[in-house]
Amino acid sequence: MSLPRVFVAGHRGMVGRAIVRRLESLGGVELELRTRAELDLTDQRAVRAFFASTRVDQIYFAAARVGGIHANETYPAEFLYDNLVIQTNVIHAAHEAGVPRLLFLGSSCIYPKLAPQPIVEDALLTGPLEPTNEAYAIAKIAGIKLCAAYTRQYGRDYRSVMPTNLYGPSDNFHPENSHVIPGMLRRFDEATAGNVDAVAMWGTGTPLREFMHVDDMAAAAEHVMNLPSAAYRRCLVDGTAHMNVGTGVDCTIAELAATVARVSGYCGRIDFDATRPDGTPRKLLDVSALHASGWRHTIELEEGLAATREWFVANRDSLRSS
Repeated sequence: MSLPRVFVAGHRGMVGRAIVRRLESLGGVELELRTRAELDLTDQRAVRAFFASTRVDQIYFAAARVGGIHANETYPAEFLYDNLVIQTNVIHAAHEAGVPRLLFLGSSCIYPKLAPQPIVEDALLTGPLEPTNEAYAIAKIAGIKLCAAYTRQYGRDYRSVMPTNLYGPSDNFHPENSHVIPGMLRRFDEATAGNVDAVAMWGTGTPLREFMHVDDMAAAAEHVMNLPSAAYRRCLVDGTAHMNVGTGVDCTIAELAATVARVSGYCGRIDFDATRPDGTPRKLLDVSALHASGWRHTIELEEGLAATREWFVANRDSLRSS
């Protein structure tokens, strides 16, 4: 009997790499991996030809056009168009080829900017989105709805998970365009090396955020993918078609900065500039449905930060120009 054949779309991104590591460590599957040069997911004809000629039993859909706030604000048309095209090409071609199961990875930015905390799945489409990443969020919402539509209309088993803020190896450590954790790791590493007396942080340090190591995300994705269909549906919040993935634990930005400083060996002062914006006071996902399905995170924040710093230090030279 042949092994299940699994296509990981976006296997060179941070999440895709983690999913590949997870599947390789577990074994029992044949991986189908394609670089963008080998398969451009924006090319409908190429995507249909791939699925027509390649047996695929499961798809981990981690491919997307991504970027920071600046990129999202500068190129909203590309973020909306490219992600819609990638999603419709892959999901429709998978359906045409009879792929029975697909797991679509979204983003917690799909929820309203002022959603009640912690955010339950049924908060989707109950209020305005955060304007800075609205285009990306709308594309991801369309992906959830498309998976739900093929499941309802054609009996496919196309599922969606919405991860919280992720970090880990292969993250974006760009000095200007990175997210909060890789940005902090880089700044504190440089401050430690340069014997800097103080590191300045934007805002008051009081906003609460949730962070999850990408290897936990990969483990959760593999768990949700392989739940029996009835068990998956039973755990969903009534009226929804997706599941939040996170730790269910948050911390203040000040606490995060102190932890990053500690794992970086930085002993100087951390200053907060209250004249700079804080952003949303709190952003935490309700992960009751995930817990009900039988999965909980295993990597605590300080442990994950230390491991991510080790990866950053080992790859620092190659990242200097990135």
